[in-house]
Amino acid sequence: MAHVERLTVYPVKALDGMDCKSVSIRPGGTLAHDREFAMFDAGGDVVNGKRTDRVHDIDTNYDAETATLSVTTDGDSASFELRDAGERTRAAEWLSEFFGVDLTVERDETLGYVDRREMGPSVISTATLETVASWFDDVTVEGLRRRLRANVEIGGVPAFWEDRFVGADAPAFRAGGVRFEGVTPCGRCVVPQRDPDTGEKTPEFREQFIERRQETFPEWADRDAFDHFYTLMLIARVPEADRGSDLAVGDAVEVVPAVETS
Repeated sequence: MAHVERLTVYPVKALDGMDCKSVSIRPGGTLAHDREFAMFDAGGDVVNGKRTDRVHDIDTNYDAETATLSVTTDGDSASFELRDAGERTRAAEWLSEFFGVDLTVERDETLGYVDRREMGPSVISTATLETVASWFDDVTVEGLRRRLRANVEIGGVPAFWEDRFVGADAPAFRAGGVRFEGVTPCGRCVVPQRDPDTGEKTPEFREQFIERRQETFPEWADRDAFDHFYTLMLIARVPEADRGSDLAVGDAVEVVPAVETS
C-alpha cells in the first residue's frame, strides 16, 4: 500500500535535516520548519552546499519546540535559540567564523528559503533511493537520502514512481488530506556527488548516474518533461485549499486525476 514513509525538513538551509512524525503545510505551501532559516553573506547571496563543502564539516541538531540549533565541529560546539533576534546574531557570528564568510541568519516563517520559492515540497520514493544507491559501490540508501535532501518519501511504490507527476496530462496524488501536484523534475547540482560525511566527491558519480538514469527511465514518465537525465526527485505544489493541513508518516497515498471534479 502506498504511504508516507518519511518526512524530513531542513530547519537551517544547507545544514542537517530533522525527521518528523507529522508536519503542517505552511501558508506558502511548504512544510513547516523547512528552510525556516538561512545564512546570507553581505551581498545577500545564500551560503549553502552548492557554494561551500564546509557544510560537511559541521553536525547540527534542531529542537522545533524551542527553535534551538545545536552545532558541533571537531573543535567546538554551541547552541542558539533562533527565534530570538539576538540569538540569531550570536549564531551568525559563530557561523561566520566557521565558514570564513561574514554572514547573517535570516528567518522566513511563511514560506522558508526553499530554492524554488513559487513551488513546494520535494518528493521521492523509497524504491528510487534503493535503486539509485545500488548503482554505486560506496553509496548507501541513508547516505543517498542525505545527498538528495527530499522532504516527503513515499513507500509501497516502485522506483521512479514520482516521475509520473510531470508532463502532459500528468495526474496528482493525495497523501492523507493533502493534494500534491507535480511541477518539475529536480535537476541536481554538485551536492549529491559528495559523501555527506566527508564532503569527498564520489568518482564518476554524475556520469554513472546519467548513464543508469537513461537506461532505467520509466515507461510511465513523459520524456519531454525532463530537460536532461541528471534529474531525480519531484518538486511539487500544494494547492492553497490544502495549506494549513497536516501530513503524517503512515498517511495513505493515492494517485488522483490532474483536475479534481466535484
